[in-house]
This record gives sequence, C-alpha cells and structure tokens, in this order.
Amino acid sequence: MSPETEGAGLWINRLLVHQFRSYARAELEISAAPVVLTGANGAGKTNLLEAISFLSPGRGLRGAKLGEIDRIAPAAEDGEAAGPAAWAVAASVMTPMGPREIGSGRDPGSLGPANGNGRERRLVKVDGVAARGQQALAEVISLVWLTPQMDGLFREAAGGRRRFLDRLVYGFDPEHSARSNAYEHALRERARLLKSGRGDAAWLDALEDSMAGHGVAIADARLAMVERLQQACDAAEGPFPKARLALEGTVEEWLREGQPALAVEDRLRERLAESRRQDAEAGGAAVGPHRSDLAAQHAAKGVAAGLCSTGEQKALLIAILLAHARLQSLARGAAPLLLLDEVAAHLDAERRAALYREILDMRAQAWLTGTDAADFSSLAGAAQFFTIQDGAIRLRPAGSTSDT
Repeated sequence: MSPETEGAGLWINRLLVHQFRSYARAELEISAAPVVLTGANGAGKTNLLEAISFLSPGRGLRGAKLGEIDRIAPAAEDGEAAGPAAWAVAASVMTPMGPREIGSGRDPGSLGPANGNGRERRLVKVDGVAARGQQALAEVISLVWLTPQMDGLFREAAGGRRRFLDRLVYGFDPEHSARSNAYEHALRERARLLKSGRGDAAWLDALEDSMAGHGVAIADARLAMVERLQQACDAAEGPFPKARLALEGTVEEWLREGQPALAVEDRLRERLAESRRQDAEAGGAAVGPHRSDLAAQHAAKGVAAGLCSTGEQKALLIAILLAHARLQSLARGAAPLLLLDEVAAHLDAERRAALYREILDMRAQAWLTGTDAADFSSLAGAAQFFTIQDGAIRLRPAGSTSDT
C-alpha cells in the first residue's frame, strides 16, 4: 500500500465476478490505492465497474434489468448455445469497522421461461448470511459513480437526477433505499387499483398512508442532502466550477415552510385522496417525491446546468461527487468508493490533475477507466494499473504508459 492511501477506511481488497456480461469469471486482489483500468472500447472496462455497482442497492450504473446482465456462453461443441447463466458478484471489503464479506447476484430460480411469473429476484449476502433486502449492502459499503451516459444528466428527464441524488443519500442514510422501494411499490399498487376501478377505499387509504409516511421521509432526506452538498460545494477550492443546487417539489416546499413532518404527511395523504379520479385518468400520482427534481446552476455564471457546455456539465457533476465524498469522509471516517467511467473525457489536464489529487487526498479507492493509459500518468506510483482485453484482466507493469 502506498503512503498516499495508507489508512484508507473503505476499499475492496478482493473482487470476484462470475458469469457477468463479458466475464465468465474474473478475480482481482488489490490494495486501497485507486484502480486504473485501461483497454480498447468494448474490452469490458465498464462491465467490471457495473459489476462493482451491484454491490450496492439499485439497478447498477446502467440501470439494467437482472436478466440483461447474464453472460451468454459461447455455442457448445454440438452447435447449440449454452444459454444464460446466473451472474454473481462478491467482494471482501475493508471498512472502518473491520473486514466484511458482501455478495449479490441473480437468483438462479428466476432464469428463463421456467420462471412462470416472469419476476426477477436478486439475492444478497452479507458475511455469508442471506439478507432480507438490498439495504443491507448500503449498511456496509457506499458507492457513487459517473458514466458517459450521465454527461447529459442536467438536460434530460428529472428521473435521472432523482436517482443520482438518491445514490448520494444512501451514503448517509442506508434506510433511504428501503423507504424508496416501499414508496414505489405503494405508488404502483395504487395506480393499478385506480386504473382497474375496483379498488376499495380502505385499500387505497392504506396505500396512501404508506406513500405519505415514506414519501415525506424521502423528501426530508433529499433536502438534508442537498443542503449539505451546497455547503460543501461553496467551501470547495480548485478548478472545478461551484454548483448552486436546489430541490424542487411540492412536498419539499411544504417542508421548507417549516411544517412538522407529521403535518406534511397529513397534507400529502389528503392530496392523494382528493386526486384519485385525476390520477386514475392520468396514471401515477400528481403529487409526491416521485415528481421532485434536482435543479443545478453554474454558480459563477448564473446559468442553468442544462444550458452549459458538455465539458462544464461534466465538471459540475464531478464537483458535486467530490463534495459528497468529502462530506462522507468527514461524517463516516471514509470516502465512498468512486466508479469513474471514461472520466478523462472532456477534462483538460488541469482538471484531470485536480481530480486525481482530490482522490489521493481523501484516500478514496476510485476505479477509473479509459482507453489511453497516458491520461492517468500523474497517478503513476500511486495507483494500481490493469489492462483489460477480451474479458481478461492483467496487471500493467509499473511505470508503463502503454497497454501493449
């Protein structure tokens, strides 16, 4: 372990990937230092980051369904395809509280047409014991990521920004995942009953009660996260632009008015009951945290983030991620794991150097990918370099700036 990373509080020291997209099997043993993965486009760099992302709640960094991830084995010798195999990811994780073992994967029983109800099921284990839900992962490890697909986050629909913010909340409030799942389940059930026209009032009352309780807790956690992020962004120094953040939404506005949480729950419950006919026609629900949006501005320019250049938007995203990592490092004694896919794109040399310097200063285990190892040359001696080719991973010689 290098002096720059000695004492890092949260890091993967062994990763095992099985039947995951392009990987039949991959295993890595690593130190707390940042990890740089280089190789040609399509070599499997992003697939490896996606596998790691499934060590936390949610659908991973691509938002994929479980069945989309299974590796399709090559055709057998008799010419027939072997078909998909259930994927799994496991890791030994060093935490401030000591070593932990976590794993996640698709339930083999949900493979193929034999799964009559078509439902996909994800299994989670913590320290060798089956967990009841994905929330257990968030209690062990905190993960945030940045991918090229997120470059347009500020220009696209609000759903992506909500998911981005919720990922940041998980690092401080692991129960946020369970609350979000419970809220979404109640929202879907209510919409189904309203559409059918057969839902009785008592059943709808119960679902709206669940939505009100969980919904206000979700909105409150998001508001607290945005407030802390704003403080961290304001205090940041360096070449990355400062972001001006705000959470927009009806429930959030009620909370900002200073009303007690229980009063806001009552207000949301009443609004849901009043809007049943409207929601039956339109689908979903007209009010609730599923309608909220994270608004961002380039503070120095006073311009909405969605109107900034692609490079400025990426720099703003990185500034927000770094602010979150600093906050978590102070609050929990360890920075989150950072999965940074093709992070060097759209960054000039000054900002690349500043990003790498922050990662080292926070003692964060960042996993960075790129096609050109030279883009990470300033991390030489402080990071672990691997080359990926055709689903195979090999350690790159120390000091080398070439993948050949």
